Amino acid sequence: MFKNSNENSDKLVPTLTIGFILLFLLFALVDLSTFTATIQTMFMSASTMFGLWWQWLMIITFVLALIIAMSSYGKIKMGGEEKPTFGTFKWVAMIMCTLLAGGGVFWSAAEPIFHFITPSPTFSDVKTGTLAAVTPALSQSFLHWGFLAWAVLGTLSTIVLMYAHYNCGVKLRPRALLYPILGNKLENHWLGSVIDACSIIAVAAGTIGPIGFLATQLSYSLTVLTGLESSLMSQIGLLSMIVAIYSVSAFTGMDKGLQWLSRMNVIGAVTLLVAILVLGPTSFIFTEFGLAFGSYIQHLPEMSLSTTDPAWNSWWTWFFWGWFIGFAPMMAIFIARISKGRSIRELVITVAIIAPIATNFWFSALGGTGIFLELQTPGSISGPLQEAGLPAVLLASLEQLPLSWLLIPAFLVLTTTFVATTGDSMAYSIAMAVEGTDKPSRFQRLFWALMMGVVAGVLLIAGDGGLNALQSFIVITAVPVSILLGFALISAPIAVLRMKSAEQENQSEAVNQKTATV
Repeated sequence: MFKNSNENSDKLVPTLTIGFILLFLLFALVDLSTFTATIQTMFMSASTMFGLWWQWLMIITFVLALIIAMSSYGKIKMGGEEKPTFGTFKWVAMIMCTLLAGGGVFWSAAEPIFHFITPSPTFSDVKTGTLAAVTPALSQSFLHWGFLAWAVLGTLSTIVLMYAHYNCGVKLRPRALLYPILGNKLENHWLGSVIDACSIIAVAAGTIGPIGFLATQLSYSLTVLTGLESSLMSQIGLLSMIVAIYSVSAFTGMDKGLQWLSRMNVIGAVTLLVAILVLGPTSFIFTEFGLAFGSYIQHLPEMSLSTTDPAWNSWWTWFFWGWFIGFAPMMAIFIARISKGRSIRELVITVAIIAPIATNFWFSALGGTGIFLELQTPGSISGPLQEAGLPAVLLASLEQLPLSWLLIPAFLVLTTTFVATTGDSMAYSIAMAVEGTDKPSRFQRLFWALMMGVVAGVLLIAGDGGLNALQSFIVITAVPVSILLGFALISAPIAVLRMKSAEQENQSEAVNQKTATV
């Protein structure tokens, strides 16, 4: 079945990927209404048919990763290096900034307010808009950006890819997730190319969406701040600026542009977090974070497996799970590239425990501030949200704080650099998958960086429905990728056992050589 059917199957990856993207754009431009309706139908079908499977996939991935990390296998060093390639601060900064992107700013401000106004099915008995609704609102947000989300993005898949690439010499691309099970059978097979193409399309959709939405959000923000009319030209201009930033960074390489962007993001985020804590409702933020985190842990099984309201799940939990699952293979490739010399335990604790807790506190600071202001003056935050959507929440919250004239532009700059970091890292990951190496050419990186920007621009020109359809399409692409990640539940333990065996053999050889020398 897996006989090498095409020695040049690698060429299929860019052909399938670019061909599909062009067809996607053509359909959107020719008949946007039919295109949008078709995508929405597929979106609902994908989420309702695979939603429960995604819920279990997220849970099992997290639990299995923790079991491996806490066992004796957690001490295994990955990547064939004794010392990490990147320092801890740079390593954590690149991981954090790549996932958070614009969601780390706009969603962290807006999602808690959504759940505060309309509690999730798990907390349906809570009275909306009251102090009692604060903890459930933050808890539900913690679920979507917490342990399960981070675990699927960079634990088991990263372990498998690091074993396949650095221990066995397999090219660093999504099909390598099946290497512990199938060996080299997919290396030059057309099915391997299809797997890679599906993963690239999924992450491209998940990256292009935030890039395009950021342009519209920045345009809206500038309209609120300056009174200038938001137009297609202003959105295209802002999009061009964003694409230019991350394209230059992608071209200069991971050791320069991406590290610099990530470092600036972390410094900026910490500075603004401190500013929010000092200028905002400090006691409220810390108190509600503690209560909400305890509630999150208590209700984690219930929230994770809730299916009582499929319509709600489709637009919330299943949407987020589809988004993160679609990102997972490319995110794992990126983390594998920067994690040489790290132990399995370091990887899992950092990605699946520390990063989620930091993210949850960030959500408590921004989202909690908005909720506090809404409690003080009902309608001050929920009103702008209902009128103008996500970006309005952040602006409405910051406008009511001291030094708002400084905070608002600072947060807009931070959001831009967050999204630029994601565009940069995912262009890098796609280039790695296409070339099959952890050091892809700068022109390959630049091509994919620009390609995502061009697609976002075309969808902006097509109209709001184009970007909205792309956002729904993210969930559709998660269907084949989730099957691939399902196999990682099997291949990860196999990879860990083989790495342990290889480590023991190396130690035995070292002892024998030392004995022979003596």
